[in-house]
Amino acid sequence: MANESNGAVFEKLFETITNTNKQLVENFVNTLTPKQPEAKEHIYETVLSSLMQNTGLLMEKQGEFYKNQMDLWMGMMARHRGDDRRAEARPGSVDRRFNAPEWEQYPIFDYIKQYYLKTSKWLTGLVDEASLNDEAKERLAFFTRQYIDALSPTNFAMTNPEVLKLAIETNGANFIEGMKNMAEDFEKGHITMTDESQFEVGRNLAITPGEVVFQNEVLQIIQYTPTCDKVYEKPLLVIPPCVNKYYLMDLQPDNSFVRYMVERGYNTFLISWKSATPEMGHLTWEDYVEQGVIEAISVVREISGQDKINALAFCIGGVLLSSALPVLVARGQNWLESMTLMTAMTDHSEPGEIKNFIDWNLIHRRESKIAQGGVISGKEIARTFSSLRANDLVWNYVVNNYLKGKTPPPFDLFYWNTDSANLPLPMHTFFLRNMYLENNLVKPGATTLCGVPIDLKTITIPVYNFAAREDHIAPWQTCYKSNFVLGGPVRYVLGASGHIAGAINPVKTNKRNYWVNENLVQDPEQWLAAAESRPGSWWQDWDSWLAPQSGPQIAAPKTLGSKKYRPIEAAPGSYVKEKAVKV
Repeated sequence: MANESNGAVFEKLFETITNTNKQLVENFVNTLTPKQPEAKEHIYETVLSSLMQNTGLLMEKQGEFYKNQMDLWMGMMARHRGDDRRAEARPGSVDRRFNAPEWEQYPIFDYIKQYYLKTSKWLTGLVDEASLNDEAKERLAFFTRQYIDALSPTNFAMTNPEVLKLAIETNGANFIEGMKNMAEDFEKGHITMTDESQFEVGRNLAITPGEVVFQNEVLQIIQYTPTCDKVYEKPLLVIPPCVNKYYLMDLQPDNSFVRYMVERGYNTFLISWKSATPEMGHLTWEDYVEQGVIEAISVVREISGQDKINALAFCIGGVLLSSALPVLVARGQNWLESMTLMTAMTDHSEPGEIKNFIDWNLIHRRESKIAQGGVISGKEIARTFSSLRANDLVWNYVVNNYLKGKTPPPFDLFYWNTDSANLPLPMHTFFLRNMYLENNLVKPGATTLCGVPIDLKTITIPVYNFAAREDHIAPWQTCYKSNFVLGGPVRYVLGASGHIAGAINPVKTNKRNYWVNENLVQDPEQWLAAAESRPGSWWQDWDSWLAPQSGPQIAAPKTLGSKKYRPIEAAPGSYVKEKAVKV
């Protein structure tokens, strides 16, 4: 009887595991497929089909799943009997979701954690074994990770022991506060990443003194007040990304790149892009090149009285500047002495995981609406980039803000990250098609702007090309390719950390390091292996490179602007304070 009873129990157990496994895969497919209407093929159904046709692999994967579950059940039973046993499944070294001692202190939560980690590994294995081409498999692997991250037990109150413990200690007050936080975030249209009450543009952000000396439909130009008696003869124009507010370059005094430039004696001008309004919905990439970059260069030349200036461009600002320079060269307007690219891709052949969100169906749908114009929400773009690091930039705040009912600590970078700007539909769609999908910027003559076939080889001025090693938006290996598509001498420098923290690395804090290597071989990994690591901020290296391109030092201007371009208002100006309209 006992054997029959045990047999029935195990039969029931295996039936439960089988049903769980079946439901898991079905949920996996059903959850993901509707979210990817742009997919070129139904890769999730293809995975199921290939598994069903390969019975040997299917049996192997089912057996692996059974063994994982049996090991977990037996381990939990052992712990129930008092056996001292370490958890069999461990999160990765950088995975902080399960750091709280409660995950190992209580057998049931230890089991939940291990079930999640083992099943995540099993799902990833399914993808690895799928009969798909490399592109489809990479896309599937990305969205599988998205699915796995979303279903983490840390993201749900009843399976997170930290949350349950806090609920007991606060008599459920954490849930009440969490609901308030969630309601406020719904109203704002983004997840709160910092205590936003601690920051205000013009009060403790973007406070480097200066004046707005020009404005048009797409931008304001700020000239900053010199802090030195002498400045370099050739001025510096800073071109930030137009999808964000410019003050990433001018956060607080201790980490302001703008302040550093001014203090180093550069006569500094900066573009403050206007967040696109519905009235701007007809603007194109050409408009941002002509009315944006080229107009700004022209104004800075006239105010400074210099034939040539230096320009520094960050992220998509670097793509705009690289688009504009061949136009100027074709017109005989050789107005730049040098160009600095900060985490900017001219070659988009390997753009990183963001490519999983962009395909032809998306472009075709957008292009069908271009004639009517429209605006792309900056918040939508910001959410897309955050999803690339979902555990750190999405789920971490879901747990902290909504389940624990807490307010994140103040952090200026995160405040800036949620203060996004909108873009015109035609402009952004051109960017996605010509850069991400067709990679036309590096193909001579493939794109025509302002009547000029674009050829980056016509850019023969010196270029400082900076990338960040952990950048998930502009991968450093892809930024490295710019060294070979431009026509002039290039200094390539690789900084530590990511897209933002790697770029905004103040000299005063002396954190991190950067790599230099004068020998620009074709293979970026080979370049890095032979590169010299230097401590501190790359800003110092850039300053040493830019100074010789900037001419002799002359007396600093006593007034800002000129007779033609008189100051309009004090920095930071009005454009940067405008909140992006909801679309």
